[in-house]
Amino acid sequence: MYKQVSERKADSQYQDLLRKILKEGRSSGVIQGEDAIRIIGLQLRYDMSNGFPMITERDMSGPFLKAALGEHIAFLNGARTQAELEKFGCKFWSRWVTKEKCAIFGLPEGDLGPGSYGAAWANFPTSEGEPFNQITHLMQQIKEKPYLRTHILTPWIPQYTIQHNGLNRKVVVAPCHGWVHVVTYPEQKEFAIHHFQRSSDMPVGVPFNIIQYAAFGLMLQKLIGWKFVEYIHTFSDGHIYESQVKHVEELLQREPRKLPTVRIDEEATKNITDIRDFRQEHFIVEDYNPHPKMTIPTPV
Repeated sequence: MYKQVSERKADSQYQDLLRKILKEGRSSGVIQGEDAIRIIGLQLRYDMSNGFPMITERDMSGPFLKAALGEHIAFLNGARTQAELEKFGCKFWSRWVTKEKCAIFGLPEGDLGPGSYGAAWANFPTSEGEPFNQITHLMQQIKEKPYLRTHILTPWIPQYTIQHNGLNRKVVVAPCHGWVHVVTYPEQKEFAIHHFQRSSDMPVGVPFNIIQYAAFGLMLQKLIGWKFVEYIHTFSDGHIYESQVKHVEELLQREPRKLPTVRIDEEATKNITDIRDFRQEHFIVEDYNPHPKMTIPTPV
């Protein structure tokens, strides 16, 4: 899947988008209580042979990687509470699911709500009354009818995410990411992942999200035996919060380096047939030479 490290090129796409937002973005107030510099409509495109798209401008390995994988795998398994997320090694949602914040949406403490990622993917409500598990049906469709162009996953349940006087939202954070289109090339036994993100915290959330959906591609590759050739990430609202600007300016002084190798442990996963059975420890990082770790704030 990957070229030899000596043949890979350093990737500056992420930095290029940060610079573009700072230079061309429009500043406006947002619900988080501070200004954000925003551009609508941005995109990253990663040739997977050039390495796994884990940014090198700051170290995303260790706890950062584990948290990203833990959250994603938890959502694949339908997690919607803090307790369920923590079972998969994801603890950072606690700031968003306090008793006070959950009460705003009529939810008990620790509950992300029926409109959250895990609930939407594993228990999407239907007119027939039976919840629909998008994950299991998507995987089945890809295997049975790979030539279709409808291999799509959505986190958006409108009746739980839209809010006005007559309709109360039922999710503490309306899904920011998670629209996935698996694009297949049956003749070559290859596929690409096109991930769409509604709201994109470029310095903090986005590096996690890139890891998550590229990892989704690795898991899919393992299960269907096809080659994962390209990861495309489209951002609708790409933004940098006012409190993040100085950190972004520091990031932009760091020269991008070659992307790493991330692979799935073949021996540990040889009996896995369900995408929900992958875990953090199944992912191995090699050839990663990032700049030092950096803590960047994000408003709640």
